[in-house]
Amino acid sequence: MTKLTYDQITIGDTLPPVEIGPVTREDIAAFARASGDPSPIHLDDEIARSSGLPGIIIHGMFNMAVLGRLLTDWAGQTRIKSFSNRFAAMAVPGDTITCRGKVADKSDLGGKNLVDLDIEAINQKGDVLLTGKAVIALS
Repeated sequence: MTKLTYDQITIGDTLPPVEIGPVTREDIAAFARASGDPSPIHLDDEIARSSGLPGIIIHGMFNMAVLGRLLTDWAGQTRIKSFSNRFAAMAVPGDTITCRGKVADKSDLGGKNLVDLDIEAINQKGDVLLTGKAVIALS
């Protein structure tokens, strides 16, 4: 990761995208174990279908973790000041998840150089899975 500086960033700049996938059932099961979320809608097709789903779905937090990786790959973990998102759609096994971001604003607040980002996760069909915002502090 190259050290980013506030002066190098321009409103409208895009972040290098992060892509994961196609996500497998094994990836979903590994995430369920690691996150402590073994909800059957993520692991058992029959139970997921009985809940009105087409089959198992990828954890929303899996998608959010990939979105977080977009931020850490671009700026590093310690520079993230805030990160929020809204879940918009479900992802299913076989989906490829692409996360991308764009510089929405810059501000110098008393010597703190902050960069506001608009971020999102989409699947291979272009369906928006998550939308969000992040604030990054740069020197």
